[in-house]
Amino acid sequence: MDSTFVKGRQGEELACRFLQEKNYTVLARNFVYKGNEVDIIAKDKNEIVFVEVKERATDVFGEPFRAVNHKKQLSIINVANYYMQKFNIDLEARFDIVSIVLKENSSADILHIENAFSPIELLSKKRF
Repeated sequence: MDSTFVKGRQGEELACRFLQEKNYTVLARNFVYKGNEVDIIAKDKNEIVFVEVKERATDVFGEPFRAVNHKKQLSIINVANYYMQKFNIDLEARFDIVSIVLKENSSADILHIENAFSPIELLSKKRF
């Protein structure tokens, strides 16, 4: 198996445990629609949360969360719209990022960015 794939899954596993410790209920992992994926879909109180996980072995080239660019955000929003329609979900949606930097001693720095982006902000920036 590709080491990038394995490390990505490791990051997602860390993120799931982190969110569950914060009393989130994980509803789905690696949900795919039309070739696009949301890493984690969870429930936090009365919100459904779509979580992108970015994990790196180092932050030398910048924090992992910075890799969630405009295009990736739009992709996540499209998957979220499909998921909410498919399962008839009537909750407020939120888009979070869990950014993980692995340390040499097998620990990790985890940064959870709630409301990292919103569909309204993205669509207002879209150029036609």
